[in-house]
This record gives sequence, structure tokens and C-alpha cells, in this order.
Amino acid sequence: MADYLVIVESPAKAKTIEKYLGKKYKVKASMGHIRDLPKSQMGVDTENNYEPRYITIRGKGPVLKELKQAAKKAKKVYLAADPDREGEAIAWHLANSLGLDQTEELRVVFNEITKDAVKESFKHPRKIDMDLVDAQQARRILDRLVGYNISPILWKKVKKGLSAGRVQSVALKLVIDRENEIKAFIPEEYWTIDGNFKKGKKEFQANFYGVNGKKKKLSNVDDVKEVMSTIKGKEFEVIDVVKKERLRNPAAPFTTSSLQQEAARKLNFRTRKTMMLAQQLYEGIALGRQGTVGLITYMRTDSTRISDTAVQEASNFITETYGKEFGRTQKRNDKKAKGSQDAHEAVRPTSAMRTPQEVKEYLGRDQLRLYRLIWERFIASQMAPAVLDTMRVDLDNNGVMFRANGSKIKFAGFMKVYVESNDDNKEEKENILPDLKKGDKVESQSLEQRQHFTQPPPRFTEARLVKTLEEVGIGRPSTYSPTLDTIQRRNYVSLDNKRFIPTELGEIVHELIRDYFPEILDVKFTANMEAELDEVEHGDMQWVQVIDQFYQGFEKNVERADKEMEKIEIKDEPAGIDCDLCGAPMVFKMGKYGKFLACSRFPDCRNTKPIVKEIGVTCPKCNEGQVIERKSKKKRIFYGCDRYPACDYVSWDKPIARPCPKCNEKALVEKKLKKGVQIQCTNCDYKEQPQQ
Repeated sequence: MADYLVIVESPAKAKTIEKYLGKKYKVKASMGHIRDLPKSQMGVDTENNYEPRYITIRGKGPVLKELKQAAKKAKKVYLAADPDREGEAIAWHLANSLGLDQTEELRVVFNEITKDAVKESFKHPRKIDMDLVDAQQARRILDRLVGYNISPILWKKVKKGLSAGRVQSVALKLVIDRENEIKAFIPEEYWTIDGNFKKGKKEFQANFYGVNGKKKKLSNVDDVKEVMSTIKGKEFEVIDVVKKERLRNPAAPFTTSSLQQEAARKLNFRTRKTMMLAQQLYEGIALGRQGTVGLITYMRTDSTRISDTAVQEASNFITETYGKEFGRTQKRNDKKAKGSQDAHEAVRPTSAMRTPQEVKEYLGRDQLRLYRLIWERFIASQMAPAVLDTMRVDLDNNGVMFRANGSKIKFAGFMKVYVESNDDNKEEKENILPDLKKGDKVESQSLEQRQHFTQPPPRFTEARLVKTLEEVGIGRPSTYSPTLDTIQRRNYVSLDNKRFIPTELGEIVHELIRDYFPEILDVKFTANMEAELDEVEHGDMQWVQVIDQFYQGFEKNVERADKEMEKIEIKDEPAGIDCDLCGAPMVFKMGKYGKFLACSRFPDCRNTKPIVKEIGVTCPKCNEGQVIERKSKKKRIFYGCDRYPACDYVSWDKPIARPCPKCNEKALVEKKLKKGVQIQCTNCDYKEQPQQ
């Protein structure tokens, strides 16, 4: 019989830890929280210092019974939930449910699930940190007060199934504000002149810069004509050459936010998928003879800090693998992000020596891709800066100036392992200019004039929205993924080409919250509340005080909204077609998964249809039906004939109505590439350049 009982959240974590601790320890899983506020009622006594009423979560009775039996038989119980507020709260709830003595040192925390880290943590157990518990409890009660006060009003005034929350309402506001910016955007015309020049046999590109040494904007075609009329002949003189050596530093190791952003850019992962895979890598993977090992440190963190041991191990690996010159000579000094708690290390591999190649055979495809991303980012962060030779050349013809910028990697440094991407997926490439010096003559081969229009700000992707929430201090590492998940499940936003667009329902809910609960949508107010929760965690503020300051004004707004908010009917929009069963007009209705077509005689006639979107292209296979946009079970857009199953035409690429200029067949499609959309012919080898 085991002497000690250890309780963690998940079976996977329990399995890994039990192997490290030996026969004297029995490790069991609580399967997450064991207690919570009741679902059927508020569960918070607003008249008695916001006292919460916790109950055993439905379905957790057998788990709790098993844990109680095991606890009675054990000499001592250790609570080893995750090392954050949520984990501390789980430990506290367990201690209360099991009747444990909370004056004892029964809390064990570790940042990585490796044999050494786990064994070391059991040498230094501590008491449950009530400041951490109070911070989590305050957040849970705040969210309950907001959700259970506003949601019933939305149910009564708009429709059932709606909800509102502090962080999700701000996230929705950001999406709607961006959409309004896009709608209000007025494009401005501008022109560029791109030159192709030649020095000897070497060609290079330079762009129009200005006139008489001053930068000039080309606002219209008249500006372009004026510049072009000033140029005399094809010969340009090199009037200035600036050569510099530039250092490029590696990105810091991952935080939760930066991991979600980079996984979205490089791996095309949704935030939910990223966190699910990271959880698996953290809790442990069976590595053959090595046994089960946690491959990464705790994945919910806002810190870029790295332990001295990990830095030293990475330094040794880099020196041995790439050479001494690739090692970092100075310690990183990354600035803490706004509102950062800095409670844990950055997300990193538990061992720099455990390369992706070494663990490849034990991981699933997506697990390996995420592990490689984390491992490469960490190793690169501990490497020497890259050294680039840059060159700027100014060319002149009768006062008209063109400028060329070139760069060449002199020393790869960290770039040998990993280079951070950006939101536009634009890679920094070498651009080597010919050896030019002041006074040289070059010849223009062509001067191409191009008209452009300024573009509106882009819609939010999941990565952009997470980044923005972090920048304004809203939410914490553990809340980003569930927040984005909630606004999608509630049908407040939809995804179009992986970008958020507010739905009609989302805009209605946003307007009501804006009019009656403005403090919830105030970004500064919500960010300040996050800061106050951090103060509770650090023991500098009482949790009841934080809630009371918020609730005093909020309660009055709830009363006003209940009395004054008008009932909103989301009217069914006529679809312009008749029901093919009874002949009555069809209408657009709003359902759980968005809009759909339904008969206006419902419930007498229950005919419903999905909404199909025609793209104005006749089916290239049967030449009778129309090509329509469809969605797969995984919400991926594809194109098919509306005569299906009579015609089985299907394509992942969007067909184009015009014929191919080369073979004259109606076989052109839009193919999505990383650099934009490229027009290709499926019948011949015709291609058009990607549209950025």
C-alpha cells in the first residue's frame, strides 16, 4: 500500500509523475476542478461580502468518493495541480472537499514534468497560497456576476442562449471596431515608379525616392508624368553609397501569447489546437526506453524568463553543435510585457539536448511540428545575433532620385536555426547589389509606373486578436483561447478566410452592452481590473474590495437595463424564393450555427435548407449547373455544382468565369498561396503572378 497520495488534474499527468516518484506514492487525477459555483443559480451572496456557494460539480461524485477513500489510507496527501491561480484554486477546493489540514505543507508545484524537477519539488512542499486562490476566486465571481446578471436580460430582450462576459465583450468590441474602421475607410491613390537598372552585366532594382534630394509622394498620374518628363535619357549617376553592418537579434523565447501567434502564422494552428497540443507535450510523452517525459515547460505563462540551468544547457548544445561563434556572449535582457505576472519561465523544451529529430518517432505529426517550433525558438533565443551587411545606393538623373537597398548575411547567427515570422508572412530575403561607388554611371532598363490605393486595416485573425488583447492588458495566458472560442460558439463572430467578421447578432449584443453596461466595454477599465486581480495575487489588495468597487455601479446598470431595454425582435429576412414543399415564401433565420433558410409557415412546414452562395460561374463539367460555395464538416470552403448528385464536380480552388488566355478552356482557378492568390489553369501550364 502506498504511503503518500498525490493528486493532479489529469490522468496523463498522473501517469507521468507516478513513474518518477516510486512505489511509496500513489498518483490520482481530480479531472480538473472538483467544486464550482452552481450552474442553476448565481451562487454568490451579494449581501454578505460576495460569499460564494460552492458545490461538487455534477458527475464528479464518484471521483471525489475515490479520492476520499485514498486520502484516508494515505499518511499524507500532496496536491500537485498546475503552478498558476487555477491550479492553486483546484488544490484549495480539494483540500476543503477532502477535509485536509490547510496549515500543513501539502502543496507541491513544478514548472516542468521531468524526473529531477518533480523529485526536487517534493523536497520543498508549501502551504496553499490563499492570495493566489483569492485572485482566481475574484475572477470567477466577477465573471459570474457579469454573466448571470446580463445574460438573463439578453435572453428576455433578444433571444435565448446569449451570454456576456468581461473579456469576451471587449474581444467582440475590438472585432466590431475594426469592422467599422474598414467600412469607414476611404482609399487614397498613390503611385510608385519601380526601376530596373544595369551596371555592366549585373542588374538590380531601385525605386523612385524624390526630387532634388527631398522625398516626394506621388499622389496621382500628373505627379508621375511630371517626374518622368524631368528624366533625361537612360543614364543615372550614383550620388551616394552607404554601407553599414547591422546586428539582428533573435526573438525572445515563447510566452503563451507569442506561441499562439507564431503557431497560427507558421503552422496554421487555431489557438485551441495549439494549447491542446502544448498540454500534451507538457504532461508527458512516452519516449521508449526513456519512459514518459514532459517535453516542454508549463505552457500558460506571460514571462520570457529562462532559468540559469536551461541557459547553460542551451549554451553547451549550441557550442557543440554549431560552434563557439554561434553562442550568445551576453545574457538576454528582455523587457517584461505590460501587466506581466512573470510567475513562471517562458515556454521552452525541458532539455535543449532533446532535439526534434530525437523525439520524432514518438510524436504525432502536429505534436512534432509544435515541439520543433518551441525547441527552435528557444535555441535561437540563446544564440548570437545575425550580422548583415547593408548597402544603400542613391541614383540621380536631372534631380530625379531613385534609391536601392541591399543586404547580405555576413554571419547567420541565430538565423541558422530559426527566424520569427510576422503578421504579413513577409520574409526578409537577401538583396545583393552590384559593387557600386559614388560617381559610377548605371543605365535604366525600364521604369515601370504603378498605381496603388491605400488599404484598410486588416480584419483580426486569431493571432492578431490575441496580440491586441495582450497589448491592451486584457485577459491572461489562460483566458485567450477560451475567450476566442466563446465569441465563435455564441455566433457573435464568424470566420472568413481565417479572419473575424462580426455577425448581425454580435452587433446587436454589442450595442446593448455598450448602451447599458459601458464599463464592461471600457478597455482601460477592464485592463485596470486585471491589474487589481494581480494585486490580489500579490497580497496587496483584498478580493472583496475589487468585486465591491465593480458591483456597486454594475448593479444599478442591471436594474436600469431590465426596466429600460426594449425588446428586440430579430425579424426573419425574406429570401426571395418559395418553399419547394408548400409554396410559401422562404426566409432567413438565425440558428445556433448561423443563418439558414426556413419556410415562413414554420412550424406547420418544417422545410429548411442551408444557404448556398453562387460565385457566378457555370459548372465546367456539366455546363448546366451553377458553381456554389460550400463548407466541409471541418468548416473548410470548397466549390461544387448545385446539380449534385447529378453532377459530381468539386474543387478546393475557386473557379473563374473567364477562359484561359493560353488554351481558351474554362479551366482557370484561384489558388491560395502564402504570398497571395495565384490564377492557374487546370488544363495547361498557364499561371498569373500572385495578387498580394
